[in-house]
Amino acid sequence: MLLLHEKYKPVVRVLLKAGCCCRCVLRFCCVGQQDPYKLPYEELVAELDQFASITVNITSDKPAEDVGPPCKKAKLEETKQGVEETQQNGEMQPHLENADSGSFKRHLGTCVVCLGILQQCCQKEFADQVCEKVNSAGYEFDSVAFSVSLPPQFSVREHALWLFIKQEVGQQLLKKEEIVRLKDVYKWIIHPLLSEELGVPMDSKSLFTVSVVFAHPKTDGDCHFLATFCPDCFRPAKNKQSVFTRLAVVKALEKIKDEDFCKHFPCPPSSSEMGCVTEEIQCVHAPVYIAGRYNKYSRTLPQTPWIIDGERKMESSVEELISEHLMPAFKVSHFNFSSSGREDVDVRTLGKGRPFAIELVSPHRASFTQEEIKALQQKINQSDKIKVRDLQMVTREAVAHMKKGEEEKTKSYSALIWTERAIQENDIQFLNELKELKIFQKTPLRVLHRRPLAVRTRLIHTMRTEYIDQHHFRFYLKTQAGTYIKEFVHGDFGRTKPNLGLLMKTTADILELDVESVDVDWPPALDN
Repeated sequence: MLLLHEKYKPVVRVLLKAGCCCRCVLRFCCVGQQDPYKLPYEELVAELDQFASITVNITSDKPAEDVGPPCKKAKLEETKQGVEETQQNGEMQPHLENADSGSFKRHLGTCVVCLGILQQCCQKEFADQVCEKVNSAGYEFDSVAFSVSLPPQFSVREHALWLFIKQEVGQQLLKKEEIVRLKDVYKWIIHPLLSEELGVPMDSKSLFTVSVVFAHPKTDGDCHFLATFCPDCFRPAKNKQSVFTRLAVVKALEKIKDEDFCKHFPCPPSSSEMGCVTEEIQCVHAPVYIAGRYNKYSRTLPQTPWIIDGERKMESSVEELISEHLMPAFKVSHFNFSSSGREDVDVRTLGKGRPFAIELVSPHRASFTQEEIKALQQKINQSDKIKVRDLQMVTREAVAHMKKGEEEKTKSYSALIWTERAIQENDIQFLNELKELKIFQKTPLRVLHRRPLAVRTRLIHTMRTEYIDQHHFRFYLKTQAGTYIKEFVHGDFGRTKPNLGLLMKTTADILELDVESVDVDWPPALDN
């Protein structure tokens, strides 16, 4: 049953006359149930013929008893001969090889609206082609989200056919917004075929997505006239090959007058010798996020690869020592590393470590138990330069929590200080009494190449000292996030005021610096 309302009988006749495929006929007749679209194509043809209550010749646009003048009869006979030759040469569309001889000639050609999408592009043969691509990609998944991209000219052709229907049967019978979307119908048909072949359910919320991109060689040609009437809708974009995007075309169709449209585009749309082609079948898995905290024990290890003018300065980095174990496990080729702040190459990170997160892009394997993650942590910790703790899978939203905490956190440091002037223990005791010291820091000279010039106000919450000898003492600080500790000590040629040298009335510098704690309560601590 096609579930067609009797009032749509004249619409069906107009659509078939215009060269619509059976499924587009159902769409324009507002059939919102899925089952009729899944019927075999030959069965749809027969059902529509019966519904329209007309008997037709395979080459005729009209009932057999009203074929028309002799000139049209000759043309029909000529067309019939062409169809028969096509059948003999085996060039008929695959889905129509068993078509009933009483169906319309248009069903043997490409639909004037969907350009074959709801004909051969939703058959089992095409679904098998998609599944072959998915299986060869090597992803592990337990459900699939399906995405389809259609040429923007579909909107133009659909609009043209709608205007034709209004002209033929009246404006009130069919509202444009009630036409069932082509993309929805396509998914109704293709989803069961993909699900059966892949052996998993289709789920729009699945982290694994299969995308099919269709294209047509006449897309720009069908849309070009719109740019004349609505030039403001079509603006070049750096990441777009054509200005005729779907959104731009839809916007233009809302603005153009019906009479202008009909003057420059045929209503109904003309047939096309070529149907849509598959431009791309792509598989992608949503990113997986791994978080933890790392300690860095080396003073010759950068956080990220240190490359200057194309030359590598250090043999490895914290980022690489962690990711080199995660990438093969999750089967990824690309990742993004982020952390709650960063330390200089010669600075150690001690205590509970620094929070970090790694985005693993399109993993071919994404499901891991906590025991498997723990085993990965143990592999990472075989290094004598770093250690990680609390390694776990987290959500993207949780990573945002880390970045938010970065702005609000405090950090604790310990430093070995050298002074030019000989000092006694009582020369540094006054530092222990200073609380909430406000300092002003111009962007340090050493980072001006990557950060804008600005003056930043920061707080040194507390300071504590341990005397070592006349030129050295141990310095402990708790500071606001974003404080440049080295510059606070030596002053950076007066760019940080006040600084330790000014406070002690001598030249001071850092010999060693350690991060003792990063006060961000993330990720959650694990019992490992």
